Amino acid sequence: MKRLLALICCLLPLGAAAQMPVILHSHNDYTRTVPFWEAYSQHCTSIEADVFLQDGEILVAHNREDLSADCTLRNMYIEPIVKLFRSNGGRMWKGSEDRLILMVDLKSADAMPGVQSLVEEFPDVFASDNGVQVIISGDGPAPAEFANYPSCIWFDGLFSEEYTPEQLARVGMISANFRNYARKWNGKGRMIDAELEPVKAAIAKAHEMGKRIRFWGAPEGTTAYFTFWKLGVDVINTDKPAVAFQFFSDWGNKNFIMGRHQVQAGVTGTKKLDAATRDFSGFQNEKLQLTRRIPTYTPTFRNDGSKKRIKNVILLIGDGMGLNQITAGAYANNRDLTLLKLKSIGIQFYNPQDDFIGDSASGGSALATGELSWTRHISSNHDGSEGYPSLADWFHDKGKSTGVVTMGDIADATPAVFYSHTSERDSTELITSYLATTSNLDLLCGSGTDYFEDPRKDGLDLMAGIKAKGYSYSHDALGTTAIPGKVIAIDQRMRPYATDKLRSLSRKGFFLMVEGAKIDYAGHSDCFPASVIEQLAFDRAVAAALRFADEDGETLVVVTADHETGGLTLLDGDLETGHILAVYNSDDHTPTVVPVFAYGPGSREFTGTYINTEIARTIKRLVSK
Repeated sequence: MKRLLALICCLLPLGAAAQMPVILHSHNDYTRTVPFWEAYSQHCTSIEADVFLQDGEILVAHNREDLSADCTLRNMYIEPIVKLFRSNGGRMWKGSEDRLILMVDLKSADAMPGVQSLVEEFPDVFASDNGVQVIISGDGPAPAEFANYPSCIWFDGLFSEEYTPEQLARVGMISANFRNYARKWNGKGRMIDAELEPVKAAIAKAHEMGKRIRFWGAPEGTTAYFTFWKLGVDVINTDKPAVAFQFFSDWGNKNFIMGRHQVQAGVTGTKKLDAATRDFSGFQNEKLQLTRRIPTYTPTFRNDGSKKRIKNVILLIGDGMGLNQITAGAYANNRDLTLLKLKSIGIQFYNPQDDFIGDSASGGSALATGELSWTRHISSNHDGSEGYPSLADWFHDKGKSTGVVTMGDIADATPAVFYSHTSERDSTELITSYLATTSNLDLLCGSGTDYFEDPRKDGLDLMAGIKAKGYSYSHDALGTTAIPGKVIAIDQRMRPYATDKLRSLSRKGFFLMVEGAKIDYAGHSDCFPASVIEQLAFDRAVAAALRFADEDGETLVVVTADHETGGLTLLDGDLETGHILAVYNSDDHTPTVVPVFAYGPGSREFTGTYINTEIARTIKRLVSK
């Protein structure tokens, strides 16, 4: 059987944020600190104002005793709406086709003529096809009287009414008291079936009528919002517009659904990357989908934990991969990952010498050398001079072949720590210059053609340098096994047969580092679907490594991360559909500990809790036996 490590490049990207998946209804909006404007700024496309008629004016308040002559429907809502609609060229929000609903809750029936007069005063705003929709609620006219009012005025529907088809056509939405269906649920956990079924039935009834539904008196919060969305509630009633908006905004970047992930065309990129990756084009939204779950591999465990000699080591680094990134991938894949089948599991801290939170440079350097590093340092001393040798150097000195494969740029921090030395990870020209001088790599695969094919600012002819050092240069990572000797392959497809190539270079064994780079990119981009897909792609690389280890019998596989990116938090989901809802709490690295998985001879030596430097030290100790 052909032994190979199929490094799967993650199907990338997400971009333009999807529109709000529900209508947010700012309930009793006039009670806000800044009425109308707070809801408008949070993109609430439905806003409610209670009104009374007093002294010939339509005044806004919840109770008659709270009325103020300054709080008129005209100055609080009608005039701002008209001004915005006209200034935005017939839209309420620039760049959005969303229509605004102004729900006017009549606290006294005698206010209806005044409300009608205000609406009819601005026909371009309230009577146009894409204009603001006014819905009358509360003490409004009976259904039999709907026809007496202009077509620009709609009415709030009730399940208790029996509408004729003509009357139903004038109903803007159905509003219902949530407590009529679920008296106990407080928005935490799952509704009991005795309450869930009536809620579902109410939603279904409204939809059968061809109308949107809004529950008032409903609980709020993360679980409540997600539950209502999942059940198909069209209009989310909220007394916390900012909280509800934050939950539902950028919905496409917070959700992944196996097989039917809905995204808008576009690209989600980031400006939070370093010099080597600033040309990253971003995650293409329409590609952030998987039609089916990925297959996983069940290891044989024949040599797992044995004391056999170790000939080969495969170190897989999921850049930015924390436990929640792994968990999300597992949930999306029916709780099944090759990675999670391993039995030897540890936990590593990755604090650098000079800070609390590490980066790929300090974390990668510690993994590569077994020594604590400083932020932004690439396997160097504090002054930038060459520090301790990397695992690639150490294995080379033992007569073994060495390779680095990355799904990202070859000059980015994680691959760079295995072949170069500098105090600044952005020094890409200095980093790549090591390939033409002291690098001990036999195989390097990744992206970054500019370093070799474009003139360098410092006049360095890197292409000539690597050829002088004995490297062949290729754009076909798949074909590296057919190229004799050392190879640098710059290939966006990134599916090299790395283990086959390294075995052909030395009978004494090899060291291979494989990086899943774009798990980190997804965290910096706040792009959760990309994280799931990149994690699943990384898991396929893990599976290939374990297959090789099982066939070979003398290979140690270690899987870990350099740090966690984004502070990813999983909020909710659905096992049946492979749906996960998650948010990033940061667009940067966090100090959250990350797991270590090991398989093969000596794997049990990686259990427990330790600082990241112990990984390289343990590898050296085991191989030296």
